[in-house]
Formats: sequence, structure tokens, C-alpha cells
Amino acid sequence: MNEYMEMTEQGLLHTYNRFPVVLNKGEGVYLYDTEGKKYLDFAAGIAVCGLGYGNEELNQALKGQIDSLIHTSNLFYNTTCGQAAEALKKVTEMDRVFFTNSGTEAIEGALKAARKYAYKKGTGRYEFIAMEHSFHGRSIGAVSVTGNEHYRTPFEPMLPGVKFGEFNNLDSIKSLVTDKTCAIILEPLQGEGGIHMADAGFMKGIRELCDEEGILMICDEIQCGMGRTGSMFAWQSYGTKPDIMAMAKAIGSGVPVGAFAMTEDIAEYSLKPGDHGTTYGGNPFACAAVVKTLEIFERNNLLNHIKEVGSYLEEKLKELKEYSGEILERRGTGLIQGLKIKRQAGEVINQALKEGLIIISASDNVLRLVPPLIITKEHVDEMINILKKIL
Repeated sequence: MNEYMEMTEQGLLHTYNRFPVVLNKGEGVYLYDTEGKKYLDFAAGIAVCGLGYGNEELNQALKGQIDSLIHTSNLFYNTTCGQAAEALKKVTEMDRVFFTNSGTEAIEGALKAARKYAYKKGTGRYEFIAMEHSFHGRSIGAVSVTGNEHYRTPFEPMLPGVKFGEFNNLDSIKSLVTDKTCAIILEPLQGEGGIHMADAGFMKGIRELCDEEGILMICDEIQCGMGRTGSMFAWQSYGTKPDIMAMAKAIGSGVPVGAFAMTEDIAEYSLKPGDHGTTYGGNPFACAAVVKTLEIFERNNLLNHIKEVGSYLEEKLKELKEYSGEILERRGTGLIQGLKIKRQAGEVINQALKEGLIIISASDNVLRLVPPLIITKEHVDEMINILKKIL
């Protein structure tokens, strides 16, 4: 066993089944292991490393921030937190932002914000409607609204007042609404649950239902946000603005940072000083990563690039499906794609590693493709050729 693997297995709590690869360097859209083997990365750290690896501009910004200031706590203002909030307000179309350290924490904050809003309004509402096959994180609150019993059962009892409806079935959601319903939470595109896109009518229907019943709409954009679908955030392609949204992963290009944001109307009756806090959230280092990431996105017009390469990827995956009898279905849009296959996904993933390709799964038999957002058509061709060999 590699010495680094052995140290990890002996030192860390065994909560991950890791692949037998020790990575230690990245350049562009490629990763390298300790033996010098090169891998084309179509996982991006689970949709995190949108700018790929070794982006010199980002690295210099982070190095400069390290030399200046890393942490202060939220008892003081710092030079980058406000800049990051303004940048996120612009792209999210929201009015207020709270920085966290992860997507899970962003979901926790969004749930608390919704309940505090109901409390301040005096409605007595506290129930959440979530979606079957959804995934929102691994804390108790986030697991409580995750629509997969596998994640919930070992940790029951869960947060009270959570109901699960069928994704893309508006009647199913309507049947769960009561005068105690506080919010409906959903991913516009379910990632972990198998790469399932929300129908336009479903998204519109949820927004109309929330407006009619006085319910808040929460969108989880942690994986499908930051341009991955071709829109900066997936809800924007539907034209159905949520009241609260959660984000993380690619907003920091690998630096651990998340956020939840809300409209001014919600913020007025929601979290106040003392209601919610974080020691590290909004620290200068993480916020410098957000500022520089969004600056690069805008200047390099990455959304147009994603649309172009995403369309090419989709076309090539359709061709691959015709070529291989192993593929049952292609799902997704832009640079978040899934292939439902006849085999167990793990078998193909391990074969891909041997061929120098990193891909991940999204359920037992769905291959998930969430590469860095800077990939080119040539990288798509390279990936397709490897999958052709395997499938």
C-alpha cells in the first residue's frame, strides 16, 4: 500500500471509500498522482474546481491575501467580505448574503432563515416540503430534508415536520401543503440523486404555489450553480426566482466557502444578530477566492464557453449512447451530465482510472460528468475515446 494511503487509513475515521490513487498535483484540467500518472479530470472535486487547477491569477490573489490577512472573525469588518457579497448579489439577483464554510452549512442557514421568517410573521408555520431523491448535505438539518432513506435512517429521529414529494410531480407537492408549510426546498437539477432536471412547468408551478400559499421557495444551487448548466444559477434558466438560495462548491474554486442569500423582503423578517453565526464564514481568505473567481468568470465570459462546450459534450454523449449498448439514458445539461448504464457505476469508474480518466457516480448505475468549467472540445473528445474503450 502507498505510504500516504496507509497514513490516511490509520489516521482518519473511515467515512469514505477512497479510490486507490494518491493525488498531489494539478494543472489545468489534469491531475497527477504520486507516481507521476496523468488523469483527465471530469469530476472537478465534485463540481468544485470550476477554474481547473493552477490558475495563476487565482493563486496570486490567494497568496496576496495570505500575506495581508487570513482571519478576523465577524466581530469586525474586513476588506474582502463586502466585495464578495456585492459580487454574489449581482450574479444571484439576491439582496442579502451570509457566508458559510460549506454547502451543508448554507442549507442549515437557509432552513433557519425560513423558520425565523415564519416566526417573525407569526404564521406558526414550521414544516418543510422536500423532494424524493434529493441531497442537501450531511448535518442533521440537511439530512432531514434529503430525500433518501439511506442517509436518514441511521440518524433518526430527524428534524420534525419534513415531508417528501415526487420531483417533477406538482400534484404530489400540492397534496402535502398545509397551513403549517413553511418552505419548499429543491435542487433545480438533482446531482447526487442521479442527474435529474426539473421540468420548466414544475419549477413555475412551485413558484406559483408558494406565492398563492405564502410559502417560501428555497433553491439548492450548491452543485448545479456557478454556470454549470449554462446559466449562472440553474433557477435563472427557468425564470423562477427563489426567496432563498444556497450555494457553495465552485464559488470559491477549491477554497472551502459557501453562502446562502435571500431577497430583501425575506431578510427584513428573518435572521437578526444572535440568530445565526459562524467563526470562519466570511473570512478574508475565502472571500478573496469568491471575488477573484467571479471576476474571472465575467471577464472570460465563461458562461458562453460553457454553453458551447456543454452542447458539444451533450452531442458526443448522444453519439456514445448510440455506439454503446451499455448506456440506457443520457441526462443533464451543460457541464453537468449523467449516463445511466447497465453495469454498476463503480466498475466503470475503476476502469476509467486505469485509463487515466476521473469520473464519479450519482447513484449506483449513473456516471456523473462534472468537469472543470474550462474544459475544451478536445478534452471532451479525449474523455469520449476512453469511455468508448471501456463501454
